[in-house]
Amino acid sequence: MSTKEAVDSAQATDRPEVARTPADAGDAGYSKDLKARHVNMIAIGGAIGTGLFLGAGGRLHNAGPALALAYLVCGVFAFFVVRALGELVLYRPSSGSFVSYAREFLGEKGAYVAGWMYFLNWSTTGIADITAIALYTHYWSMFTSIPQWVLALIALAVVLAVNLISVKIFGEMEFWFAIIKVATLVSFMLIGIFLLATQHHVDGTKPGLSVISDHGGFFPHGMMPVVLVMQGVIFAYAALELVGVAAGETAEPEKVVPRAVNSIMWRVGVFYVGSVVLLALLLPGAVYSADQSPFVTVLSKIGIPAAGDVMNLVVLTAAMSSLNSGLYSTGRILRSMAMAGSAPKFTGRMNRSQVPYGGILLTCAVCVLGVGLNYLVPSQAFEIVLNVASLGIISTWVIIMVCHLVFVRRAREGLVTRPHFQLKFSPVTEIATIAFLMVCLGMMWNDPEVGRKTLLLIPVIAVMLVAGWFGVRRRVTRNAEREPSGLAG
Repeated sequence: MSTKEAVDSAQATDRPEVARTPADAGDAGYSKDLKARHVNMIAIGGAIGTGLFLGAGGRLHNAGPALALAYLVCGVFAFFVVRALGELVLYRPSSGSFVSYAREFLGEKGAYVAGWMYFLNWSTTGIADITAIALYTHYWSMFTSIPQWVLALIALAVVLAVNLISVKIFGEMEFWFAIIKVATLVSFMLIGIFLLATQHHVDGTKPGLSVISDHGGFFPHGMMPVVLVMQGVIFAYAALELVGVAAGETAEPEKVVPRAVNSIMWRVGVFYVGSVVLLALLLPGAVYSADQSPFVTVLSKIGIPAAGDVMNLVVLTAAMSSLNSGLYSTGRILRSMAMAGSAPKFTGRMNRSQVPYGGILLTCAVCVLGVGLNYLVPSQAFEIVLNVASLGIISTWVIIMVCHLVFVRRAREGLVTRPHFQLKFSPVTEIATIAFLMVCLGMMWNDPEVGRKTLLLIPVIAVMLVAGWFGVRRRVTRNAEREPSGLAG
């Protein structure tokens, strides 16, 4: 950020103390090409992704209709996180988003941990997305002979090419991806309501409450499976924080962000909870499976195979959208870190279209490792990376809430001014959210196959973070000493 912009942002708060806080150098050089409709649709796209379109099938199989309750509970806490981030965005918009706020409120170590855990989240989510794309493509018989890893590699190459062109193209792609996802979900829900209203048989069964009551009720396998799917459900909401990153590249964040954040809650209610309830009323949970979208399952069972093909094409775009968003956000986050010295220097580079290509290419490099995972264990690739991504997203959300706690405390001390758009009932809301996220993390221990192994990775990740910090701390200190003097002129 330039000297003038830094001074302007400091003066805007009417607090002399803020003037001493260096602005994020990683915010310089971006175009402000994202319009309100782009940010709104990025918010919707973040709320509707692979977690619903693919993940809901296996979870319905395991937890039954009570999955709707899991989506609702996780959705409320996800909303708290985005509301807290929205308040921080209005205080100071930044493409570095929560990494930039962690730097201001938790120091460079906090920013370092926030950034690399977010990178872990999106690089592994990228692997989950290319795995999902390969699984969706295998739905069509003409592609079944092509190895899963080849399809995953093709998908990665296509999305990388699009992301490197310009932020405007990214925003436009996300806009249309989101339109397709919303239109499809609305169409499916209308079909589901029609099937319920007319009592049209689905796979030889009359839809309605009897489908739930005749197959074990709301909790067919008890409460524990519902509790266990929570950490997977958290992953379904993992892209909601994209609103904060996108705000750094829009001209009027103070108008756009509150509208986008407030709309998330009802979208969660309608699209997630509503669609899961419909799915549970149409077919027994045991019919759904982890390797097919539950929407494709329903449409195929009502004797319209072409509808299954159309739906499969739509869920394919949902996975492409998620991959697209992951490359976009990690590029911006890594650039913010590179400017502070806590990420490799090349991740701070931008091309002529003002796209931080260095960070995007680094994320792609990890996704290429995921192509290898698809080659080695194609049947388990999705679940393995889903759990690792959960570690990344839970830590990111915890850091956002901790940043908000410090921000509110400083506001009470008169050091900063809170905007009109606020997270209510602080500090209770933040503490409750952090506790819930920690419980979700702990519940992974009950899954000996994948979850427990994932938790055992935490010490490994911690050692890598500590080792990495010792590798970059001198550069971070040098950059921090240079930054204030650069702003003073």
